[in-house]
Amino acid sequence: MGSLGSYGVLVDITKCIGCRACQVACKNWNNLPATKTWFNADGSNPPVMDHYNVTRVGFHTLEINGEYKQRFAKIQCNHCLEPLCAEVCFVHAYVVRPEGPVIYFNPEICVGCRYCQLACPFLNIQMKWDETWSRVRKCDFCFDRLANGMLPSCVITCPSGALKFGKRDELLAEAKDKIAKNPDKYVDHIFGEKEVGGTSWIYISDVPFEQLGFNTDVMHKSPTEYTWKYVAKAPILAVSLPILFAALYVYTKRRAENEGGH
Repeated sequence: MGSLGSYGVLVDITKCIGCRACQVACKNWNNLPATKTWFNADGSNPPVMDHYNVTRVGFHTLEINGEYKQRFAKIQCNHCLEPLCAEVCFVHAYVVRPEGPVIYFNPEICVGCRYCQLACPFLNIQMKWDETWSRVRKCDFCFDRLANGMLPSCVITCPSGALKFGKRDELLAEAKDKIAKNPDKYVDHIFGEKEVGGTSWIYISDVPFEQLGFNTDVMHKSPTEYTWKYVAKAPILAVSLPILFAALYVYTKRRAENEGGH
């Protein structure tokens, strides 16, 4: 699992200018194809995250101190310290690296059950909905870049300094210091410090996070503490779910092999 000594990114909403350079950098590094998108009424493009757009800058027009202003919020997988997606994946297609990233590392064994997508408290795991047996896709924190001493592509591309990469505990201390020194500028909330047990991506903002579309209703305790605890209390589920998913995996594998032979 991740830890306080793992890497993270501090996002300062007050510095984001909505240029979408992070979106482009993400697609370029991950070789994601260009797709037809459109603008939301609020200016967001693409309007939602999908299989080919795993990071997105949301545009929000808000009333701040009697004036209408825009705020921009970059959204991607938050890389939970104790990720529920990895917990619920019965084929172990996910791995949590010690440096922080939650990696979807083996698409070949994924059965396309979408259970991880349903489990994600932030709805940041994407599927190809036009395929019956779609594999998932999500931000992988540029783990291949980190392994070679490089910053995540979105971080190194950001022209305004809204994204800062570093050790999570140091970024958390910096965020607390900024809020303490600028109480009139920032709301007293670091999103990702405690949500679902903590996330690698943490945010500070001058407006409440719910106004930016963040799910602020998530528990502060890690949901992984409850997952199999409750499944174990239902013997039928504990026995039937693995059998059901195993059968689904066999079917998917054979289907892929048959299609590959034609």
